[in-house]
Amino acid sequence: MDITVNGEPAAVTPDPDASAAGLIREGLGLTGTKVACGQGVCGACTVLVDGDPAASCLLPCSALEGRSVTTVEGLGGDHPVQRAFAAHDALQCGFCTPGFVVEAAAFTDRWRAEHGDAAPGRAEIADALAGHLCRCGAYQGIYEAVAAACTGAFDEDTGAEPARAEAVEKVTGRARYATDAYPEGYWEAVVVRSPVPHARVRGVDTGALEGLGAVHTDLLGEDRTVRYTGRPVLAVAAPTRAAARAAADAVRIDYEELPAVLDTDQAGKPDAPLVYPGPESRRAAPSSNEGITAPARWQGNVRGPAGLGFRRGTAVRRINEAHARGDRRLFAAEFSTAVQVHTPLEPHACVARWEGGELHIEASTQTVDGLARAAAERWGLPVERVHVRAHHVGGGFGAKSGLGLETVAAVELARLAGAPVRLVFGRAEELTDAGNRPGTRTRVAVLADADGGLSALTVDTWGDGGVSIGSGAAAMAMLVYGRAPRRVRDYDVVTNRPPGLPFRGPGGAPLAWALEQAVDEVADRLGEDPIALRRRWDGNPKRRALYDVAAALPLWRDRPRGPQTGRFRRGVGVSASNWPYLLDPSAQVELVVEDGRVVARTATQDIGTGVRTVIARVVREELGLEADQVEVETGDSGPVPGPGSFGSRTTTSVGPAAREAARSLAAELGRRGAGGVPVSREALKSAEGLRATGRRARDRYGFLTPAVSGGVVAIGRGLAGALHVMEVEVDTLLGSVRPLRCWAGVASGRIYAERPARNQAEGGVVQGIGYALFEQRITDPATGAVLTENLEDYRLPGIGDVPDIEVHFHQEGWEHVPGGGVGLGEVTTVGVAASVANAVRAATGWRPLALPITPARLLEGIG
Repeated sequence: MDITVNGEPAAVTPDPDASAAGLIREGLGLTGTKVACGQGVCGACTVLVDGDPAASCLLPCSALEGRSVTTVEGLGGDHPVQRAFAAHDALQCGFCTPGFVVEAAAFTDRWRAEHGDAAPGRAEIADALAGHLCRCGAYQGIYEAVAAACTGAFDEDTGAEPARAEAVEKVTGRARYATDAYPEGYWEAVVVRSPVPHARVRGVDTGALEGLGAVHTDLLGEDRTVRYTGRPVLAVAAPTRAAARAAADAVRIDYEELPAVLDTDQAGKPDAPLVYPGPESRRAAPSSNEGITAPARWQGNVRGPAGLGFRRGTAVRRINEAHARGDRRLFAAEFSTAVQVHTPLEPHACVARWEGGELHIEASTQTVDGLARAAAERWGLPVERVHVRAHHVGGGFGAKSGLGLETVAAVELARLAGAPVRLVFGRAEELTDAGNRPGTRTRVAVLADADGGLSALTVDTWGDGGVSIGSGAAAMAMLVYGRAPRRVRDYDVVTNRPPGLPFRGPGGAPLAWALEQAVDEVADRLGEDPIALRRRWDGNPKRRALYDVAAALPLWRDRPRGPQTGRFRRGVGVSASNWPYLLDPSAQVELVVEDGRVVARTATQDIGTGVRTVIARVVREELGLEADQVEVETGDSGPVPGPGSFGSRTTTSVGPAAREAARSLAAELGRRGAGGVPVSREALKSAEGLRATGRRARDRYGFLTPAVSGGVVAIGRGLAGALHVMEVEVDTLLGSVRPLRCWAGVASGRIYAERPARNQAEGGVVQGIGYALFEQRITDPATGAVLTENLEDYRLPGIGDVPDIEVHFHQEGWEHVPGGGVGLGEVTTVGVAASVANAVRAATGWRPLALPITPARLLEGIG
């Protein structure tokens, strides 16, 4: 078959069943074209075919015969859109970026041909890019980049430094992800999953695999029990994906089906089938919590309560008395949230090989260091003989933080096959069994005293984490609004459905959904400004500074008040949130002088949060170097220890370590007579091989807790804070909610890299809007199978769904922390959904109790 690819003729002999994306990626080696959904929904695979954008995952490869194909690599790196994306930080993890760039380039060329250098509006840009999704939520930068490219601002290379260190790699398609690895002689793997929600596996017949060139590995635990539909039973590998699928189809599994419980209402009944019949199976239950799961009693399928509080008896007594007398200063209600699925656009993936007794793993992981240590322990190897690589990671949000099934299966199959094995989840697998934020049902009661202070608070939450436990939403109420009397209790209701995992702000977002709406209702009953009430109740001095700024915003000051009429109604809502300050006390950064440059290395990974940029800027600032004099290498487990990318602890761990390393290097250069800061190019050239290592120093006054989890996690003193002010427009005819503007205030101290940090905060808003309005996993009530197993049915926010976002950073209050700043990834999304709900209430007078706020729920609510 003859085609033209990026201006060059090519003759290929493709697999007739391959898609155009498969041919481009595997046959031509152009891995800038990504495959994320396989259904033409997300846009990651977009290429130009005869100049027009096309979803290459839907095209059969035969459709390319005789045609001209341009991939992101073919844009050459000097298209105005590529320069604009790099300058405006219109990306995070970068997995979706090539598709956006190709589509945006085509749009920009068309627009300028028709309109000259006039800037398109947000509506035009959103319409052009409507077929693309960014799970990280980098839409604000994409709007800015496309508008700027259309004005001609990036027709020439200005020489300006990109907003993040790896931007050029990502906008050109050169960035390499685990899903881009196709080692020589590799085998493909497929997971065989249970078709039933609860069963004991009596036997597995793999005899039909003989002659198929396939191997298999068992993935069941010792009790040989599957507890949800989609649970991995075994994995098979073969030299081709087609052969692996055929092998998977040939396996025969004998299931002894057991009674299943598929919803929380049924699970709580005394006669319900037990998900975990005894203490041993209960101890093995997975956790959806990032921290330690608090002990609690089991009663059938209900675990709990795990209770905490301040003067709990007083809180309950005050609320009961207020209820008995009909006190309007008391608000009590039950709120619920749906299950939200992580679904990063790069699916879970691992390529594993054994070589000379050493294990090599290329994985999409949030912890290269932790994965290497876990793999060494599992397979009985010295950790130095395990090599984990994740140079770029296409999102994670908490779903890729451990030794996952994809790694276990790929490593075992590689050992059996004697060849590299590649295992990549399909989107249906990703949406079924690769992580979710548990649903919740929360009863909250908030009572104000006669002076308008917080008198008492109770929160009871029932987590819906499938077979997992530890939802921990109510416990987050211990961290907000001072130390007024309160009782908080967490329960888990287990069912035969897929397990939850920690998801950006675990426990915090569902707690804020309920509590922040309750606080708004109390403010309304007191006739008080909701920001003023929060400021008085809130003991967080850093967040009080945010309240002062927000109260003066025209967005808040001039908001509509009182009942509204008409089809379209606008409302403005507010929500506060905080998050614990976590860090990795073991984090280190090593600097080495190589070829006249300073190379920084640490065993961490950049999942789109900008850690490379943070390290590079700290080193440059301390040594007075130019951008081309510093290189940052992350994503390998070999160098000095580095933190995992979860819990908002990466930047606050590596930033201070990089600073100490740079100061040590400067001191050694001084001892060698190579001059001071700024370090000259000549000094670096004369110091080839010089090394210095910096460690994450202790905070002034120490940490709040000792380091746990092998010494890699500690809780510091203080809470990061955020405040979101959201404006929405409600269409009372169609029931839709359109976010218009959002002001996001963040109190997390020093901002190491301003644009990537702003991007993180904007992405937090986008994910919170998805939580509020669109996202909900739905399972079949009869079989437990996940029905929202594709990105058509599981709705993520697109570029047209997001508001204009303004981010304000309050950078004071963290002087006791080396470097002066803490993480912000979690806190920037925790309260967003509640701010949307409070805005809907302000617009319509109706209080949303169930999330997401679907059109059907809204129309029913407003009558």
